[in-house]
Amino acid sequence: MGKKGRAIIVGGSIAGLSCAHALTLAGWEVLVLEKSTEPPARSPTGAGLGLDLQSRQVIRTWLPRPNLLDDFTLPLSIDQNQTTDNGKKGTRILTRDENFNFRAAYWTDIHSLLYNALPRSVFLWGHLYLSFTVPQDKSSVKVKARILETQETIEIRGDLLVAADGCLSSIRKTFLPDLKLRYSGYCAWRGVLDFSGDENSEMIIGIRRAYPDLGKCLYFDLGPKTHSVLYELLNNKLNWIWYVNQPEPQLKSKSVTMSVSQEMIKKMHQEADMVWRPELARLMKETKDPFLNVIYDHDPLENIVWENIVLVGDSAHPTTPHGLRSTNMSILDAFVLGKCLEKRGREDLSSALGEYQRIRLPVVSKQVLRSRRLGRIKQFHELDDGDDKRFGLLEDTGSEVLEDLKQRSMPFFSNAPLV
Repeated sequence: MGKKGRAIIVGGSIAGLSCAHALTLAGWEVLVLEKSTEPPARSPTGAGLGLDLQSRQVIRTWLPRPNLLDDFTLPLSIDQNQTTDNGKKGTRILTRDENFNFRAAYWTDIHSLLYNALPRSVFLWGHLYLSFTVPQDKSSVKVKARILETQETIEIRGDLLVAADGCLSSIRKTFLPDLKLRYSGYCAWRGVLDFSGDENSEMIIGIRRAYPDLGKCLYFDLGPKTHSVLYELLNNKLNWIWYVNQPEPQLKSKSVTMSVSQEMIKKMHQEADMVWRPELARLMKETKDPFLNVIYDHDPLENIVWENIVLVGDSAHPTTPHGLRSTNMSILDAFVLGKCLEKRGREDLSSALGEYQRIRLPVVSKQVLRSRRLGRIKQFHELDDGDDKRFGLLEDTGSEVLEDLKQRSMPFFSNAPLV
């Protein structure tokens, strides 16, 4: 048996952890560099996510007990889009898919589940990635990182560099220095309400009356040139998102999450009262520490592989969140990469990475564009193809655009090629 390949993974988020699992199973030695000093026990900007069937099947192969995943998630068996009329305090269902087959999870729960199934020796916490170099013969890759506690700079050598460093990827910028993310035209207020101990409160009873299928339904409320998302998470939590059209804000850090002031939160609460049903507006007002994400994506890349450097997750395909794709794409990226490396071996790394790119690029490219279209329809933005059927959305339930609202309209919704 040949010598094990060594992969250096930059980024300890779900994409990086997924790659660590997939490459370990493929027979590779892995090392994860992460600038955070410790695993996120309860991230202040933690939020909900939806896992599709393929991602769940993959995650189960990484866990010591496959049924653990169900213990950390709730079913999302219904996908429902509805209009909201605040004045009349009512809704009208536009689409309803009762065979949705996703599961809802809290981000930190899934991260912890994946992290706890890996050896601690895999991780270098508090290590800031700086740069990489590849020798002329392309036989290896050398990564520089700074240990944040001591400010010491170290070098690590491997056979493969995996960029799982997010939508603002430093590694991607090495190859595409002029690439600028595309601002969607809107930002997203997000929050998770923990109602533990208040299960029978007036507010929770009201929200369950207004949204009777909470606990199994992914709700989309469409208002005037805006939309919101609501679904339940395990352990008495409600996850909500509200997309607001606005000019592009100035980001003051290397993050798409903005700092928000109490004045901004107060204004958001006031606007919620004018736009949403009173039950949803009250839920938003009673949520502690809501935060604001600036929503970006990018046209599909032509390459996600350069020599022995490979992009995965948001570094490979920055996407808007409307198709619940980001986490699912990251997990499937990792799985396919692992299978290609296992099949080809360390000695044929170029062919393995080429196969990974051939399998994943057509899938993620279509999904990025579909997610963009979903967002533009729901925010009443002009569509790239000039289609203006969205303007009849609230009145014309027979419009073809209603089919576009369903998550099931996503290309490769449940059948992305994995090998």
